[in-house]
Amino acid sequence: MIDYQPPDGVIDVIYHDADILVVNKPSGLLSVPGRIYKDCLISRLQVEYPDVLCVHRLDMETSGLMVLARHKPAQAHLNKQFEQRQVIKQYRARVLGHPEQESDTINVPLIGDWPNRPKQKVDFKIGKAALTHWQVYQRESFTTLLDLKPITGRSHQLRVHLWHIGLPIIADSLYQAENINNGQVEAIEKLMHEKKRSSLHLHSTFLQFTHPISGEVMTIKSSAPF
Repeated sequence: MIDYQPPDGVIDVIYHDADILVVNKPSGLLSVPGRIYKDCLISRLQVEYPDVLCVHRLDMETSGLMVLARHKPAQAHLNKQFEQRQVIKQYRARVLGHPEQESDTINVPLIGDWPNRPKQKVDFKIGKAALTHWQVYQRESFTTLLDLKPITGRSHQLRVHLWHIGLPIIADSLYQAENINNGQVEAIEKLMHEKKRSSLHLHSTFLQFTHPISGEVMTIKSSAPF
């Protein structure tokens, strides 16, 4: 069972009209209700927007941009855009270590690790295709900031992909760094204190999609809070 201690406060609504909402989900808050925990992004938004409907999700530990619908036709239209990979998504992550290259693609299939739920794992035999593009944004002493563009939308995709190539995301509770030394531990703890971010260093920074009613191309950005 997860230790669920969601942050307090109202949700940051970046854009809203009669058809959609775009919000900044805080880290530590579920996107939708769970079997046990009902406090979530949707339940909090329903206080002011009782018609809100989920379109896609972010992991509980991931923060950043989410688009939601306010009626069924808008939800169906947005769902189709995600299913057909027409939505452009970008994330920023801080990872432990330094990649040799400035950019690359991770093309590694994933599947649920059922004995260790909710973890996912790499499986080249029966895993589902998963594709992530990444690029270095900034190199730091022990860590690197990466910009990530997932093409597919598998559960925990970015977290598992980066862990698989030896660049685990800072403060990831599920996919932890291996063979980390005391100096790195101290440096990471100091960095998390300075950045005021003890949770997962992964933030949805960019969404581009077509408005389900007007047809306008919507481009929404959010700076990573770390």
